[in-house]
Amino acid sequence: MAASLWRAVMGTGAASEDADSARGGVEFWRVPERAGWLTKQGEYIKTWRRRWFVLKQGRLFWFKDSTVTRASVPRGVIPVASCLTVKGAEDVLNRPYAFELSTPRETMYFIADTEKEKEEWINSIGRSIVQHSRSVTDAEVVDYDSRPGEK
Repeated sequence: MAASLWRAVMGTGAASEDADSARGGVEFWRVPERAGWLTKQGEYIKTWRRRWFVLKQGRLFWFKDSTVTRASVPRGVIPVASCLTVKGAEDVLNRPYAFELSTPRETMYFIADTEKEKEEWINSIGRSIVQHSRSVTDAEVVDYDSRPGEK
């Protein structure tokens, strides 16, 4: 699923394109909104792997190591505008510092190193979801003060 999100965000048919197309116009190596280590459950093989995450311009990228440069190619990306919720998930996984990120199609699980880091990631991703989602389009905005027939 993350691979299909990757292709949708990047507009590519495969996640193994060159570094320029992989970045999708986002300079993830420069001044991220948030960056740090999280443990992520694999998409196909449900093993847990430690990855370096970078939140920038409405996208959550992950890498194998923390040395992120212009030439780095993300292992995956989640467009936060497609996310519905981000919340704690210790009760779901029975693991401390766990949280989940859900889209209409899937729920992804992550584990932070501390309670503080978990809360910071939830807050940062939550803010990004709000900033980058378009829950009300311009065409749907109604001016309630100028309804026809009312004075």
